[in-house]
Amino acid sequence: MTVADPTAQASATTPPADVGESLAWSTSEASLARSVERSRQIETEIERDPSRFRILTGDRPTGNLHIGHYFGSLAKRVKLQRSGLETIVVVADYQVITDRDGVGPIAERVLSLVTDYLAAGIDPERGLIFTHSAVPALNQLMLPFLSLVTDAELRRNPTVKSELEATGERPMSGLLLTYPVHQAADILFCKANLVPVGKDQLPHLEQTRVIARRFDEHYGRVDPEQPVFPRAEALLSVGGVTILGLDGAKMSKSRGNVIELAMDADTTAKLIRKAVTDSDRHITYDPVNRPAVANLVYLAALCLERDPVEIADEIGSAGAGALKRLVIDAVNQRFAEHRARRAELVQDPGYLRQVLRDGNERANQIAEQTLTEVRQAMHMVYC
Repeated sequence: MTVADPTAQASATTPPADVGESLAWSTSEASLARSVERSRQIETEIERDPSRFRILTGDRPTGNLHIGHYFGSLAKRVKLQRSGLETIVVVADYQVITDRDGVGPIAERVLSLVTDYLAAGIDPERGLIFTHSAVPALNQLMLPFLSLVTDAELRRNPTVKSELEATGERPMSGLLLTYPVHQAADILFCKANLVPVGKDQLPHLEQTRVIARRFDEHYGRVDPEQPVFPRAEALLSVGGVTILGLDGAKMSKSRGNVIELAMDADTTAKLIRKAVTDSDRHITYDPVNRPAVANLVYLAALCLERDPVEIADEIGSAGAGALKRLVIDAVNQRFAEHRARRAELVQDPGYLRQVLRDGNERANQIAEQTLTEVRQAMHMVYC
């Protein structure tokens, strides 16, 4: 990876106007292809030497995790950690208020996330789980980072832009506007060099890389041979099919169309029996023309680790009833161990809180060390 020349100082008041260009690059077909290829190379490098990588990942505690979260990210986190990667998981409680008027039952939701992380197999001894609000030094990095971006650059960020459009151009909070910078602080405070993302999150990671480079150009280094912050790379989730909600729409906790990891087998069965299908009795796997039916087939395939086309062919003319019975059995079988482990963990909230206390303590140690290096690079150590 090319390291920026620390002697190439930019203007102290006007950051280089390249973030917009970088974000556009990240969303082009050519750049996506390059990102996919680089992600595949990283997977090969992980197999050779997983100790080279530190991953930052996490979730906002806005509700219970569901099977979309599990297959979309949680299962992969467990796999990566077990392969030898240091894994840092942030429960992004401060980010709950980026687009909400209050925090809701946040304490309950934070513990629910921790419970599902542990039940799925995340090992707090081989990484750490922490909360935003408990690590002041992480959040303090926002101040120097904000000096490296402009209002216009933030408004061009796809997440910020879409939120602004969705709200009818009404004023957004300063926290929502600076959301990409907060994400950069999450990644850079621990010097993570690998972030599992989907293609829609590439602009956020590119923003982080630009901030890391600009810090090096504007403020310098502690070690002349090493920039303060690494240029984090993307481990892309590609090639999969998005899991829809049981009503055939986008999976959303607010729509009530999800199967939460905390649900028991009977609740799961009731929800799947009500799932939307169509009038064609013969079951096929056709995501374009029969998305609701294909979604159920795909869910069974994920749980059984089988090919969805084969599953659909086996059901054939047996109809939606047979498909739903298969999905019920597949989901309940796949998550039986998770649910059993989860039930044990729920009975020991003291242990869950201890995991967080330990993670917060270690995250604070990391953040304080990083903040010290930032102050040194900025020549702000006076005594």
